[in-house]
Amino acid sequence: MSISAFALILLTIYVGIAQLDALSVKIGLFSPVFGGAVTGLVIGDLKTGLIVGATLQLATLGVATYGGATVPDFLSGSIMGSAFAIMSGRGAAYGIGLAIPIGLLLTQMDILARMTNTIFQHHADRLAEKGDYKGVERNNLYGIIPWTVSRMLPVFVGLFFGSAVVKAINAWIPAWLMVGLKTAGIILPAMGIAILMRYLPLKRYFPYFILGFVLMAYFTKTFSLLGTALVGFVFAALHVLDANDRKRNESNNHGPSNHNNGGSNGGDDSDEEVEIDV
Repeated sequence: MSISAFALILLTIYVGIAQLDALSVKIGLFSPVFGGAVTGLVIGDLKTGLIVGATLQLATLGVATYGGATVPDFLSGSIMGSAFAIMSGRGAAYGIGLAIPIGLLLTQMDILARMTNTIFQHHADRLAEKGDYKGVERNNLYGIIPWTVSRMLPVFVGLFFGSAVVKAINAWIPAWLMVGLKTAGIILPAMGIAILMRYLPLKRYFPYFILGFVLMAYFTKTFSLLGTALVGFVFAALHVLDANDRKRNESNNHGPSNHNNGGSNGGDDSDEEVEIDV
């Protein structure tokens, strides 16, 4: 199975827009789960795209570009991994196994984009010294070019040669390597959750964590992931409501309790009869 020209162009444009989203408003288009879902929707297998994208999304939990550090490009990986999985017909596990090394490999493109972007920034600094503020604005906009091209070019090339690439990969990758990649695909989501848990106050809220683990470990047939999430939402809502009630009660208890004292003293004076000579 090969990808159509329309799907190729659409996915290439999408990854460029998603990269701009990651640099600006962050509405979520840059997330791997969105990339996998859009790829599956465009090519014709939404389920496979969602599985690949969601797995890579879990792997990115707690991962961010702190201090300008480069992280794996799992968005491009989810797009190409989903596309290759659908085109080859070998399922989501195959796509996940390909998406992980693709995301790691494209880390180099992110570094190249950052290096190229400094050219425009240094030029903007020189223009700022001359007082050319319009030129500064233009060079800041020029920085969009390396950021988007660093994502659009690999996705376009990878999907353009998709059929040949998939056949070559199927013939070249040994079985033991695919097993290792699939195992890594299983481990990475757990690692992402573990990284995220380091930033959560587990010592304070460990009963909720244990409850969620028990529901998923021992009641898998009864509770799905969505069901467990809804149970967590209920407990979170109860916790927030209880905290708000406590704050309201504390504010009432510490308020002015003797606001009628002055009125009672004045009332004694007002009860006295006063004779006025006319």
